[in-house]
Amino acid sequence: MNNHSTFTKARRVAPRWKFDVRLLAVGVICFVQSLGNGAESDGDQIECANLIYGGTKSSVCFSEEFLSAVASETSINTARKFKPVKLAEKEVFRFPFAVMTGEGSFTLTEDERKNLKLYLEKGGFLLASAGCSSKEWSDSFTREMEAIFPDRKLADVGMDHPIFRTVFDVTRLDTKHEGASGDAKLQGLTMGGKIVVIYSPDGLNDTATMHGCCCCGGNEIINSRKVNANILVYALLQ
Repeated sequence: MNNHSTFTKARRVAPRWKFDVRLLAVGVICFVQSLGNGAESDGDQIECANLIYGGTKSSVCFSEEFLSAVASETSINTARKFKPVKLAEKEVFRFPFAVMTGEGSFTLTEDERKNLKLYLEKGGFLLASAGCSSKEWSDSFTREMEAIFPDRKLADVGMDHPIFRTVFDVTRLDTKHEGASGDAKLQGLTMGGKIVVIYSPDGLNDTATMHGCCCCGGNEIINSRKVNANILVYALLQ
């Protein structure tokens, strides 16, 4: 299978987005098998890419705990570690789900922009998160999205969206600073009636569970493990 082949979508398997884990497993197995040799997997194992972008900028402080949460709460066989992948390389097309995060400003190369556009158009999914609520990173990310998709806009994702119900029932986005809880929002980019990019300007990094990482001044979403688990399952079953 060519690296640029379309990611085949798995069929939704339960009403109202409350999934029976047995049916969920069947759907995801079919999804993985549909990727054939184009999928990075161990048997039916789902692996997620951790993007290297802007030349050498890497997503180092994003917790992998949500991968274990998906494995424990469903029958989806997830790899427990991310795979570092350069956005400009063809290897990115081997992964159905990718994480992009960081702090400070950045600029994508032309090859990275072309690859990201094609990756999303062919069925890939991007979870983008401003590390420690970095405004500079957020400004860079939104600028890049506008450059890559001038005819599409990031839009707020309401809490009634099914993405908040796939595994865990998330009714609000709790943040590090209690007074701001309830104000946090996720934004999404939609193609063909489904979200293909989820972006958090506050941060879904869950750094509290990571050794050597600290969000000291930002306002991260603290129930991000459940949110990220929901996002991954949503992405796989579209």
